[in-house]
Parts: sequence; C-alpha cells; structure tokens
Amino acid sequence: MKNSKMDRRQFLKGSVAGAALVAGSSTLGSLSAFAASDPYVKLDAMAQAALVRSGDVSSKTLVSAAIKRIEALNPKVNAVVTPSFERALEASEAVETTGTFAGVPTLLKDLNDWKGVRTAYGSKMMMGNVSDWQSPYTDALENAGLIVLGKSNTPEFGALGTTEPLSVGACHNPWNLDYSTGGSSGGAAAAVAAGMVPIAQASDGGGSIRIPASCCGVFGLKPSRGRMIMQSRSPMKGDISVKNVVSRSVRDSALGFSIGERTGADAIYTPIGMVEGASEKRLKIAFSTKNYMDVEAADDVKAAQENVAKMLEDAGHEIVPVKEPINGHEFIENFMVIWASGPDAFVRDGEAATGMPIEQSQLLEPWTIGLAEWYRSKPSDSLEKALAYFKQVEAQVDEFLSGYDAWLSPVLRTTPPKLGEQAPTVPFETLYARTIDYVSYTPLHNVAGTPAMSVPLNWSASDLPIGSQFAARKGNDKMLLELAYELERLRPWADKWAPNSAAFL
Repeated sequence: MKNSKMDRRQFLKGSVAGAALVAGSSTLGSLSAFAASDPYVKLDAMAQAALVRSGDVSSKTLVSAAIKRIEALNPKVNAVVTPSFERALEASEAVETTGTFAGVPTLLKDLNDWKGVRTAYGSKMMMGNVSDWQSPYTDALENAGLIVLGKSNTPEFGALGTTEPLSVGACHNPWNLDYSTGGSSGGAAAAVAAGMVPIAQASDGGGSIRIPASCCGVFGLKPSRGRMIMQSRSPMKGDISVKNVVSRSVRDSALGFSIGERTGADAIYTPIGMVEGASEKRLKIAFSTKNYMDVEAADDVKAAQENVAKMLEDAGHEIVPVKEPINGHEFIENFMVIWASGPDAFVRDGEAATGMPIEQSQLLEPWTIGLAEWYRSKPSDSLEKALAYFKQVEAQVDEFLSGYDAWLSPVLRTTPPKLGEQAPTVPFETLYARTIDYVSYTPLHNVAGTPAMSVPLNWSASDLPIGSQFAARKGNDKMLLELAYELERLRPWADKWAPNSAAFL
C-alpha cells in the first residue's frame, strides 16, 4: 500500500485528469525489431555494470537493448505503464562509469515518486499527478548508476495481492499470460522475469515484494523495517512498508540492498554492506506449512516446501517443525484495520475534492471503496488498538524467533491464481475472503518488522513458480542473504526462463 499521505494539490491535479484517463495516456510505440543476437538478455545487473565500467559496452547500448525488449514484450505482459525512454537514453549518455550499477537499466514501481514523471499509484484518480519530488532512496538508486526506463505496473495504491488495476490494465505473468503476477510489485517482478530489465525497484507493505517474486519466479527480499533509507515525506500512521528490489540473482539483490540501506547517524541497524556469498554456518530452521489461520497450504505448495526442507536438511541444516506463533483471526482483523485506513483517507480526499460521492465520480476501484466502507464500520478507536496490537505481535515473533536462526514457510497458500479471480471488481466480501486466504503468510513479517525473502526454488506441474519464504530475527538480513546464496547454489534458477520472456524472442 502507498506509504505516504496524498498531497492535496497533487490529488486535485490527478482527479481533474482522471475522467480523461486511460487509453492514450502511455503508449510504448510500435513494435521494434528485436535483435536475436542481443547478448545482454541473460546477464544480471552486476555483469552488465562490469561491461560498462570496463568500457566494453556503453550504458546507451544496454538501455537501447532493454527498450527493444520492453517494446517487444510489453504488449503481452503490460509490466511497464509509464515509459520514459527518452529521459533514460539521455541519462545513459551522462552516466558515471564508476557507479556500482553503472549504466544498468531498471524500473521504478508506480508507487514511488520520481521527480518530473507521472506517479499514478495504479489509480484513475491520480493519472494526472506528476511528481515534484523524489525520495533519498530513489536518489541512491540513481547515484549508483541505475538508469530508470519508466514506471512498473501496480494495483491501485498497492492494496491488492494481484496487479490488475482498472486504470492501465492487468499485468500478465510471463510464465502463463492467463495468470496473476501477484502484487503489489507485480509489474516489477514480471519485467524481471520477462528479461525486460535485470533488476527493478519494489516495495513491501504486506508481502508486495515476496508475493510477486514467488508468482514470477524471481528473487525478492523484504528488509528489516527501518533498515532502508528514508522513502516518503509523510508516512501514514502504522506504516509498515519497506523498499528494495527484485532480481534474477542473489548478488544483484545484495548489491541493491547495500546501496539502499541506511549508513549514517539515523541507521537503526549496523550496516551490512555488500554480502558476497554463503556462510559455512549450519542453521537451526523452523519449518511450517500451515498459515496463521491454521489452514494447510495447497498440496503442490506444501510438497514444494517439504522438498526445500529436505534439501536443507541434506545440506546439514537442522529443520524443526513448528506452528505459527500467533492467533490468525485476531491478527487479520487488526492488520486489515491498518490496511483499510489508507483507502479510507483516499476516499475522503476524493469526495472532498470532487464534492460528490466517490462511487459517482468513479475515480476509485470497488475494492478500494469497499475497504474504506469496511474501515468505517469499525469502532472509532480501532486504529489505535490495532497499532497497540502490532507491538504485541512484534514481541511474540521476537520471542518465537529467538530459538531459531531462520523460519521456512510458503510465500502463498496456492500457486498464482488466474487473472480475474482476485480482481478489484470481484464483490467485496468474496474478494476479502480470497485475499486473506491467499496472502496468509507474508503480512506477519511486515507487522513484526522482520526480514523475509521469497526464493524461487520450485515450479508446479503446470510450470508456475512456487517461492519459498525464509524469515529471520530483526536485523538479520545478512544471514538471509548468505542463506540465499547457498540456496542459489544448491538449486540454481538463473537458466530457467519464462516462455514469454526475452530469452525466447
């Protein structure tokens, strides 16, 4: 979910443009002929940056190749919703070749402000909003040499676990175009899975890095809360969102993490810098497959996690079966109060700006309006009680994890759903039930502030990705990255490419 309050002036600009919206607002131009000999498709971001630093390849060459891939694939996948190709080409000509990610093409999620470019938050209401600011986190990405090609698709205000906004259309999973990419960083994960770019910025307020990483078969780490550089001008009450990246290699994500973490006087945790490989230390790993509602994962998801647990046990790690440490019914009620407080604010602002009921203006999606109505049905002190409850959960998880190095579980209860099953137009009560069932492993770690990652270790019989979630105690991001390197070595995924990807153009 969007992690900053809407600026009223920005909102007014967006609402004026909202009615005129969609079809012509961002086109990618005609399909370009894609060079079958493109040698950069399968290179990760660090390998591409090395070519630029050595002078063997220019940033402009990498950016131009990525643009061609987007033009070829995006009509099917719809991962990129606001292209900024001319700006990217200009930036590529001025890039510092000494940068960490010197000249590597990337995308920003469309919940992330980028000065001078539209930030629509996946919403009709904000289609005319051009950002006049960008965060120090975005500055850090650009200062590291990353060249932003545009904005990636996201559900309205990041409030769904699937990326199917009515404003710009659904993002399609490169593994099967009929299926969801997850959300809310669905466009970012789809773009990486499709080989459009090797790395893309993402954010996670309830699973929004890990869910699409699992659905799209890429790697995604949610850092400890408070670990990363400041991200918004005015965080909402109860903000539990963090930013990082999704990528095809652990080392790319480790490097992205290192440039985004706090290192100054405001650092909550000791900076870990670039984590470069696996550790020899054997870990005590908690293992569960039931969600916090005590419901078992689907058979294929459960079998995938059992397979991973056996692989780790064979590698010398200790696997300890456990149960979820919290009351799921109490947790989801309080979590949804926090989650729905944002849509309530968006509805109030929309009605104040237009002077009409939000349903009449048609500027917000049914799911967003339904969340606001659900929130308003709760007692007036629900938000404060939920925030107090969050502190209890944080303490419970701290205590639970004190006995383990890591915790293995599913990312999602099922494999990716078909597009439409969790679309924002599904009747509210039905969609509410489907969402809390499907997304029932990831939000706990946002509330607890613990780091957690989705690792692409299994695929279903129908060739849909199944991620494995590993979590750790707050601040233990380094240990998770070291474990990720080991998992990448035990079961490499770099050569496994989606059918609808640049590898097959």
